[in-house]
Amino acid sequence: MQEVQAIRPDREVLTRQSLPYFIGISAQTVGASGLSMHLVTIPPGAKSEPHYHLGYETGIYVLAGKVLTRWGTKLENEVISETGEFLFIPAGIPHQAVNLSASEAARAVVARNHPAEQDQVRPYRAA
Repeated sequence: MQEVQAIRPDREVLTRQSLPYFIGISAQTVGASGLSMHLVTIPPGAKSEPHYHLGYETGIYVLAGKVLTRWGTKLENEVISETGEFLFIPAGIPHQAVNLSASEAARAVVARNHPAEQDQVRPYRAA
């Protein structure tokens, strides 16, 4: 029987993207079948490893900070997301997140239409 569940992330994990996450909703935590939702913190001046997500989309809401997302086959495109803004990343698009602050962490809620999204993260080497 499915049930409504509250989740309070209690530990930080390092993802394949080399970013610290607090795991929220996933197949593992609540038995989700089509969704994952987490809190990511990008330390001051840090950046993710270039990567892409095989077969699922990503929605991001920036809670705090200013993040540069480089994307494309050569990571040649750029978009900046600031506090209060959403960012959409289509499935399969190579990208890399960079915290533009050297002194403050950036924080965001990340939602994906896959319940075990870390299983489908692939490293990317820019052409």
